[in-house]
Amino acid sequence: MRTDALEAIWRTVRCIPRGQVATYGAIARQAGLPGRARLVGHALKVAPARLRLPWYRVVAAGERITFPRSSRQHAEQSRRLRAEGIKVTNGRVARRTAADLDAILWKPR
Repeated sequence: MRTDALEAIWRTVRCIPRGQVATYGAIARQAGLPGRARLVGHALKVAPARLRLPWYRVVAAGERITFPRSSRQHAEQSRRLRAEGIKVTNGRVARRTAADLDAILWKPR
Protein backbone atom coordinates (compact mmCIF):
# COMPACT_ATOMS: atom_id res chain seq x y z
CA MET A 1 0.00 0.00 0.00
CA ARG A 2 1.43 3.34 -1.07
CA THR A 3 1.23 6.22 1.37
CA ASP A 4 2.47 9.80 1.29
CA ALA A 5 5.17 8.86 3.83
CA LEU A 6 6.44 5.96 1.73
CA GLU A 7 6.45 8.10 -1.41
CA ALA A 8 8.45 10.82 0.39
CA ILE A 9 11.01 8.26 1.55
CA TRP A 10 11.33 6.74 -1.91
CA ARG A 11 11.82 10.19 -3.49
CA THR A 12 14.53 10.98 -0.95
CA VAL A 13 16.38 7.68 -1.44
CA ARG A 14 16.42 8.29 -5.21
CA CYS A 15 18.36 11.52 -4.57
CA ILE A 16 21.35 9.93 -2.83
CA PRO A 17 24.23 10.55 -5.23
CA ARG A 18 26.19 7.68 -6.71
CA GLY A 19 29.26 6.98 -4.59
CA GLN A 20 27.66 8.29 -1.39
CA VAL A 21 25.49 6.90 1.38
CA ALA A 22 22.91 8.32 3.78
CA THR A 23 21.65 7.01 7.10
CA TYR A 24 18.12 5.85 7.77
CA GLY A 25 17.72 8.80 10.14
CA ALA A 26 18.93 11.34 7.57
CA ILE A 27 16.50 9.95 4.99
CA ALA A 28 13.64 10.20 7.49
CA ARG A 29 14.49 13.82 8.38
CA GLN A 30 14.83 14.88 4.76
CA ALA A 31 11.52 13.18 3.90
CA GLY A 32 9.83 15.25 6.60
CA LEU A 33 9.55 12.32 9.01
CA PRO A 34 12.07 13.03 11.79
CA GLY A 35 12.46 10.18 14.24
CA ARG A 36 11.04 7.64 11.81
CA ALA A 37 14.24 5.85 10.77
CA ARG A 38 12.56 2.46 11.15
CA LEU A 39 9.88 3.54 8.71
CA VAL A 40 12.65 4.11 6.16
CA GLY A 41 13.70 0.48 6.56
CA HIS A 42 10.11 -0.63 6.11
CA ALA A 43 9.70 1.60 3.05
CA LEU A 44 12.74 0.04 1.42
CA LYS A 45 11.48 -3.44 2.21
CA VAL A 46 8.05 -2.86 0.62
CA ALA A 47 9.22 -0.72 -2.31
CA PRO A 48 8.09 -2.09 -5.66
CA ALA A 49 11.05 -3.49 -7.60
CA ARG A 50 10.10 -1.37 -10.60
CA LEU A 51 11.18 1.74 -8.65
CA ARG A 52 14.78 0.50 -8.83
CA LEU A 53 15.73 2.38 -5.67
CA PRO A 54 19.40 2.54 -4.69
CA TRP A 55 18.55 0.85 -1.37
CA TYR A 56 22.16 -0.16 -0.87
CA ARG A 57 23.15 3.50 -0.37
CA VAL A 58 21.18 3.58 2.90
CA VAL A 59 23.13 2.60 6.02
CA ALA A 60 22.61 2.69 9.77
CA ALA A 61 24.03 5.24 12.17
CA GLY A 62 27.79 5.00 12.29
CA GLU A 63 27.80 4.27 8.53
CA ARG A 64 27.20 0.61 9.26
CA ILE A 65 25.52 -2.02 7.09
CA THR A 66 22.56 -3.31 9.08
CA PHE A 67 22.32 -6.80 7.60
CA PRO A 68 24.11 -9.61 9.44
CA ARG A 69 27.62 -10.10 8.03
CA SER A 70 26.94 -13.68 7.00
CA SER A 71 23.79 -12.76 5.06
CA ARG A 72 23.31 -12.59 1.32
CA GLN A 73 21.97 -9.04 1.73
CA HIS A 74 25.13 -7.86 3.49
CA ALA A 75 27.29 -9.30 0.71
CA GLU A 76 25.08 -7.72 -1.97
CA GLN A 77 25.08 -4.29 -0.32
CA SER A 78 28.86 -4.42 0.15
CA ARG A 79 29.35 -5.47 -3.48
CA ARG A 80 27.15 -2.66 -4.83
CA LEU A 81 28.78 -0.01 -2.64
CA ARG A 82 32.25 -1.14 -3.69
CA ALA A 83 31.16 -1.04 -7.34
CA GLU A 84 30.45 2.68 -6.80
CA GLY A 85 33.90 3.23 -5.32
CA ILE A 86 32.88 3.19 -1.67
CA LYS A 87 35.32 1.51 0.68
CA VAL A 88 33.61 -1.04 2.95
CA THR A 89 35.61 -2.35 5.90
CA ASN A 90 34.22 -4.63 8.60
CA GLY A 91 30.66 -3.81 7.62
CA ARG A 92 31.14 -0.03 7.70
CA VAL A 93 31.62 2.53 4.97
CA ALA A 94 34.14 5.34 5.05
CA ARG A 95 32.63 8.35 6.84
CA ARG A 96 33.57 10.68 4.01
CA THR A 97 31.05 8.94 1.75
CA ALA A 98 28.07 9.95 3.91
CA ALA A 99 25.93 12.42 1.99
CA ASP A 100 24.80 15.64 3.65
CA LEU A 101 21.27 15.42 2.30
CA ASP A 102 20.36 18.86 3.60
CA ALA A 103 23.11 20.33 1.42
CA ILE A 104 22.33 18.13 -1.59
CA LEU A 105 18.56 18.31 -1.63
CA TRP A 106 16.48 21.43 -1.67
CA LYS A 107 13.04 20.94 -0.27
CA PRO A 108 10.61 23.86 -0.53
CA ARG A 109 8.58 24.51 2.59
